[in-house]
Amino acid sequence: MTLCTALAAPAAAADGTTTTKPTIVLVHGAFADASSWNGVVERLERRGYTVVAPANPLRGLYSDSTYIASVLNSIKGPIVLAGHSYGGALISSAAEGNPRVKSLVYISALMLDVGESGMSLGAKFPSELDTATRSVPYRAGGGTSGTDLYLKPDKIHQVFAADLPESITRVMAVTQRPAATTAFSEKAEVAAWKHIPSWFLVAKQDKTINPDQERFEAKRAGSHTVEINSSHVAMIAHPEAVTDLVLQAATAAGSARPALATTGSTHDARAETALTGIAAASVIAGAGTVLLGRRLRRRAP
Repeated sequence: MTLCTALAAPAAAADGTTTTKPTIVLVHGAFADASSWNGVVERLERRGYTVVAPANPLRGLYSDSTYIASVLNSIKGPIVLAGHSYGGALISSAAEGNPRVKSLVYISALMLDVGESGMSLGAKFPSELDTATRSVPYRAGGGTSGTDLYLKPDKIHQVFAADLPESITRVMAVTQRPAATTAFSEKAEVAAWKHIPSWFLVAKQDKTINPDQERFEAKRAGSHTVEINSSHVAMIAHPEAVTDLVLQAATAAGSARPALATTGSTHDARAETALTGIAAASVIAGAGTVLLGRRLRRRAP
C-alpha cells in the first residue's frame, strides 16, 4: 500500500488535478427570482463555496444569456453554472466560449439544442403550463413593448409547486416575476452542453415542464442524471437533493479533465470512477511486486 501511494500521488499531480473550489453560479427561471435558490445557497456556503445568484432579466433568450455571460466574465477561476427551468436555456448559451465554465447543472430545466426554442421543444412534450399562464402587454423605455407571461394565481400550487404549502404558493403568486414571450420563442444559437459535462435533475412530479421532456434532454446530452419526486421547484422543495447534485458537478470541476457523461445516473458515474481507481491501484501494485521480486532475486546468493 505504501508503494501504491508513493507512485499514485505524482501521477495525480502530473494530471493537473486541483483542489481550488469553483464559484457556483445559480440562474433562476421564469415566474421566480434569485431567492428561489436560498436553501441551496445556504448549504453550498456552509461547505465553503462562493456562490453567485444573479437576477435573471427575463426579457428574452438572447438578451438574458448575454447578461448572464457578462456575470460569468466578472468571476475569476473555475465556474459551475446551474440553471432552473428557463434558466437552463440561458446557461447553455451563456457558457459558450467561456473555458472557465467546467460543469453545467440543469434542475428541471430547458436544455435547448441549436435551432430549438422553449415553445418548439415544449410542443413535443405538452404540459399543464399551456393553460396556466395569462398574457399582459407591457411597455418599456425607448418605445419598446411586448407581452409578459404570468402564472395564474389559482394555478401556481397545482402546476408550479404542488409539494409546497399553499400559504407559500399564495405569496409566490403575488411576488412572481413575469417572463417576456421572447424568452420562450427565440431559438437557441449555441448549445454549450455539447462540449461541457452536464448534470440533470428530473422532477418526476413536474407539471410545468413535462418530465419526459427533461428525460429526453438529459439523455440527448448524455448528462449524469438523477430523478426525484418533486414538483417543478425542486430547489425550493428539495434543496438537499439539488445541493448534492451541484456538489457532484463541483467536485468533477476540480479535475483538469472533466469528462462528458455517458447516459446514466450519478451513481453509475461514481461506480465507474471507483472501478477506474481500483484498476489503476491494481496495476501499480502489480508493478511494485515485479520490481520487488527482481531486487530479491539479485540479492539471493
